[in-house]
Amino acid sequence: MSSCFVKLFYALVLLLSNAAGSILSAEIKCIESERQALLNFKQSLFNDHGMLSTWSDGDNNTNCCKWRGIQCHNETGHVLRIDLHGGYLNGGAQYLDGAINLTSLIDLHNIQHLDLSNNDFLGSHIQELIGSFTNLTYLNLSYSRFGGSIPCELGKLTHLQYLDLSNNFLDGEIPYQLGNISQLRYLDLSGNSFSGALPFQVGNLPFLHTLGLAGNFDVKSKDAEWLVNCSLLDTDLQSLFYSGSNFSSSLAILDLSSNMLTSSSFQLLLNISLTLQELYLSHNNIVFSFSVFPSFPSLMVLDLSYNNMTSLVFQDGFNIGSKLQNLYLYNCSLMNRSFLMSSTSVMNSSSSVVSLDLSSNLLNSSTIFYWLFYSTTNLRSLYLYDNMLEGPIPDGFGKVMNSLETLDLYRNKLQGKIPSSIGNMCRLQILDLSHNKLNGEIPSFIENSSCCNQHIYCQTSNLTTLILSSNQITGELPNYWKSVESLLFLDLSNNKLSGKIPMSMGTLVNLKAMELGNNNLTGELPSTLKSCRNLIMLDVGENKLSGPIPSWIGESMQQLIIFIMRGNHFSGNLPIHLCYLKYIQLLDLSRNYMSGGIPTCLKNFTVMAEKSIDTSDTKLRVYDAFGPELNLKSIDLSCNNLTGEIPKEIVHLLWLVSLNLARNNLSGEIPSEIGNLSSLDYLNLSRNHFSGRIPSSLAQIDGLGKLVLSHNSLSGRIPMGRHFQTYDASSFEGNVDLCGEQINKSCIIHEHGSRVLHWILGLNWANTCLASLEKCLSHVLE
Repeated sequence: MSSCFVKLFYALVLLLSNAAGSILSAEIKCIESERQALLNFKQSLFNDHGMLSTWSDGDNNTNCCKWRGIQCHNETGHVLRIDLHGGYLNGGAQYLDGAINLTSLIDLHNIQHLDLSNNDFLGSHIQELIGSFTNLTYLNLSYSRFGGSIPCELGKLTHLQYLDLSNNFLDGEIPYQLGNISQLRYLDLSGNSFSGALPFQVGNLPFLHTLGLAGNFDVKSKDAEWLVNCSLLDTDLQSLFYSGSNFSSSLAILDLSSNMLTSSSFQLLLNISLTLQELYLSHNNIVFSFSVFPSFPSLMVLDLSYNNMTSLVFQDGFNIGSKLQNLYLYNCSLMNRSFLMSSTSVMNSSSSVVSLDLSSNLLNSSTIFYWLFYSTTNLRSLYLYDNMLEGPIPDGFGKVMNSLETLDLYRNKLQGKIPSSIGNMCRLQILDLSHNKLNGEIPSFIENSSCCNQHIYCQTSNLTTLILSSNQITGELPNYWKSVESLLFLDLSNNKLSGKIPMSMGTLVNLKAMELGNNNLTGELPSTLKSCRNLIMLDVGENKLSGPIPSWIGESMQQLIIFIMRGNHFSGNLPIHLCYLKYIQLLDLSRNYMSGGIPTCLKNFTVMAEKSIDTSDTKLRVYDAFGPELNLKSIDLSCNNLTGEIPKEIVHLLWLVSLNLARNNLSGEIPSEIGNLSSLDYLNLSRNHFSGRIPSSLAQIDGLGKLVLSHNSLSGRIPMGRHFQTYDASSFEGNVDLCGEQINKSCIIHEHGSRVLHWILGLNWANTCLASLEKCLSHVLE
């Protein structure tokens, strides 16, 4: 009996547990009417670029709660959230494209979150029915090319806390009904073309934390009317912040950049200075002429870039607020006299500023360094690029400013040696001293930085970016790179460095970009570099390097996008292993002594054969920092000793933009299908031994801006049509058998002349044969 009971009990437990498991695993399915509404929304678009690939009506895909960008209530199945913001995924742009139809979403009564930012809705209007989504707390329609005016029905969204309509093509008046959205924490109307008066109700939003009104308002009277292209005036702020207004006491972030505000606006902003944490006033007409700066006790970020501060004086520090951390004074006409030290100055170690941007000003004396010594000893980021700073960097700079993580002195006139005290900057991550007149050898600070706290412990350097290019640095490359193995970007180009590339550079296994071009380096590439498997850019051009191109470049550096070896003494055949570089977008081996043929496997350059470009953050950073002037999707093998024919496989590189094979010993005919390279902008095949006709398919390349086929053995008529008539005669000179309008040589005379010549030659041959026959017969008869 007892045994039976126990079995029955366990069976019951098992049954209940299975039932509970079934309940827990029950799939929450969306409401059918809402699923159909989403499908109708998709149907209204021209192209979703793969974003809505999961939105289908198939038998196995009926649950819209599993579709991309959709989130449903975990009990009712109602759609609560739609997040379809555009962007980049897996190297390609993904965004919605078409005239949006919001009416198709009318059945989504429970939606709380709607993000359609960063799309292209082709000037579609924000329809009045937007007011039907009364449960919305978040609405982001920024950067999506909406047009028309803001519907007053937006004022019905009384639960809305976040509203971003910035950077569209919206116009007309701002509806006063926006003042009904009393729960708003975030409001951004920047980057549009509004006109008329700003309704005072917007100034009565008690919880407003962030307000964006950057450069987009059209002012017609003094009642807070605002202008596109930098036209918000002081009178408009008076309307927004006038004393009778119960403006939000919680306002913490205010963006008024790109308008026409002046210094008097500061007095108005003092009314809200107690709570303001971030203030953006760049690109205005503010002229500072006072030595005592208005106090903002809570301010942490202040951007006054692109204003006039010629008469402003900072003495012994920035007395703006005790909590100020980030100060941006880019392009403010600041001079040396703007920074004064009193005779009683003492080091203010309590300075709160951690990031300071004084770039693109009129500073021309290195005395600014000494002012910083006494005023900003807690700095982490210092930007002084694009000034006119002269003289040396002070020897003790690194010891005093040892909290710096970023130091940018790019494009000044600094002279002397790089101080070894920089090795004391144990936190330094980014150092840019490029485009100055610094000389001497690369100091030992690189080695010292690995043990800059040696009295306590020896730590690995934090340095990730080292840019010393375009100076007058001499000597050999140091041999202690293992101490900075954290490096990601290294640029030593355009100096006077000599000697061999040290073996220790192979320890930079994290390196993404190595720029050593335009120096006097000699010897072969060290084999240890094959350990740098993460390289995206390698530039050793314009040196005196020699030897063969190592096969391990293709085998080990398969992430390379930019590979430059031009202007050296490399020799031997092009290794077939180069074809492993499937991500390559710039291959420049010109002006060397390479021989042999062009590998037929060039079609393996996947990115050149496909439209997509990898645009991940790291690779974009390489383009921005090291190659803004580089012509991507380019192959340059010119000025070598290459032989053989152009491989026909080259026509598979459909997205190739530039091809230069000039000054080699190539022969044969130009591939007839070369017109398939529809993206070509530049083609140079000059000074080779090509023969035959110019392929007519070249005329099909609409964007071919430069064509050079001179000094070959080409023959026949130069193709007609499209842009072929725009090429200069020099593009075809040195081909004696070519004819056409471009070189003012008639093909009729040329072709008939050839036939006559061949006939004459044939007749002469026959006469010669006949004379020989007569001579033979006379001998026989004798």
